[in-house]
Amino acid sequence: MFPLLDPLIDHTFKGFPHSSVPLHLTHIGTQGWNVLNGDLPLPLAVIKRDVMQHNLAWMQDFAASRGLGLAPHGKTSMSPRLFRRQLDAGAWGMTFATVTQAGIGVAAGTQACLIANQVFAEVDLTAINTMKQTNPELRVIFLVDSVAQLGLIEDWRQQHPVAPAFEVLLEVGVSGGRTGCRTLAQALNLAEWLHESAAVHLVGIECYEGLAASGQSAEDESYVSHLMELVQAVARACDAQDLFDTDEVLLTAGGSAIFDLVVPGLKLQLNRPVTGLLRSGCYVTHDQGSYQRMMSAVAQRTGCGAGLEAALEVWASVQSCPEPGLAILAVGKRDVSYDVDLPTPLLVCPRGTRELQAVPADWRITKLNDQHAYLQGDGPLLQALQVGDRVCLGISHPCTTFDKWRWMPLVDVDYNVVDAVATFF
Repeated sequence: MFPLLDPLIDHTFKGFPHSSVPLHLTHIGTQGWNVLNGDLPLPLAVIKRDVMQHNLAWMQDFAASRGLGLAPHGKTSMSPRLFRRQLDAGAWGMTFATVTQAGIGVAAGTQACLIANQVFAEVDLTAINTMKQTNPELRVIFLVDSVAQLGLIEDWRQQHPVAPAFEVLLEVGVSGGRTGCRTLAQALNLAEWLHESAAVHLVGIECYEGLAASGQSAEDESYVSHLMELVQAVARACDAQDLFDTDEVLLTAGGSAIFDLVVPGLKLQLNRPVTGLLRSGCYVTHDQGSYQRMMSAVAQRTGCGAGLEAALEVWASVQSCPEPGLAILAVGKRDVSYDVDLPTPLLVCPRGTRELQAVPADWRITKLNDQHAYLQGDGPLLQALQVGDRVCLGISHPCTTFDKWRWMPLVDVDYNVVDAVATFF
C-alpha cells in the first residue's frame, strides 16, 4: 500500500480520541467508536460513507453516460484515500491546482494528472520532470496561456536539453475573468508558438466556467455557450492547421456548479480522436449550501432527479446558553467553512442520548469566531437546549471545510465509525 494511504493518526489530530493509542488509518474503522456515544471529542467533521459512495457512482455515471471522462479536482479533499475511491470508481485521472498537490496524488498512485493552472517556475518544472523519470507511465499535463510563460519553460529546457517535452493544454478564458487566452486570434498565435517549441507538446484545450456560475439557468447557459463556442473554435482551428502534437486531443472543462452545461462543448469531431474530461471535485461530498442550490438547477435542466447529496457534516457541542434565543456552539472558523455561506443547523442530539431530532426552520448560525458559533432561533426548542447537547451542522463549499481537518472519520447511518480518511494540505 502507498504510505500516504495509511498514515498513523494520533491524539495530535483534532477530533481523534484523547486516550487512544496511535492508529493507522485502516485500523480506525475497527475500534467500535460511535460519534453519538461521545467516543470522539467535538467538534468533529464526519463523512457519511453511504452518501459519499452514492455521489461517487452518480458523478461517474453522469460523465460516462455522456461519453466523457472524469478527472476530479483533488484540491477539494486533498485526501489520497478519496483519490483512490474516485479512481476505483472509474475516473480517468485526477486534477490538481499545484505541482505539490500533484506530487501527493502521484505518491498515492495517480497515473494521470491534470494541473489546472499555469506552471513555469524552475522548481515546479524540475519536480514534474523528476516524477516522470521515476514513473515513465505517468502523465502530468498543465496549462499554458501566454508566450511569456512558454518562454520560461523554454529557458528551463535549455538547462535540461535531454528532458522530454511537457504535455500542455492551451487555456481559453473570458474578458474580465481569470487566466486564459481571451480571443481566437490570441489563442491561435499561442498554439503556433507551442507547436513550434521543442519544450512542450500541445495535447488539448482547457477552460473553466465556474467563476460566473449564478444558479440561474438562462444566465448560466448564455455564458457557458459563448465560452464553449470559443473553446471549440480554437480546437477546430488548431486541428485544421495541424498544431496538436498528439494522437488524442483532450478537451476539458467542468467545475462543480454548472458542469452539465459544458457537456455539449466537450463533444467535438476533429480529424483525430477527442476525449472530453469533466473536472468536478466537490461532488465527492457535495454540501448543504451553495452546491446544493446549484444542483437543484442542474436537476431541473437534466431531469436527473435529486442527484448529489450532502455527505459532509460537522458536529459541535453546546457550550453556553447565555441568553434567551442564543446558544454558543464550540465550533468556529478553524473547523467549518464560512467563505460562501455560514453553516446550516440540521440535527440536534441531546446530551447522553443517541436521539436525533431535526432542528426547526428558524435555527440559524449568525456568526462565527475562531472557536465559537452563534446559534440563534425564536422557538421553544432552542430555549430547551442545554450545555452538552450536540448540534449537527451542514456546510457550504466543502473545499474550505476539508482543509481544516487532518483526518475525518467515515460513519454509517447510525454514526458508527467504519473507516477514515486523512488530508494533506
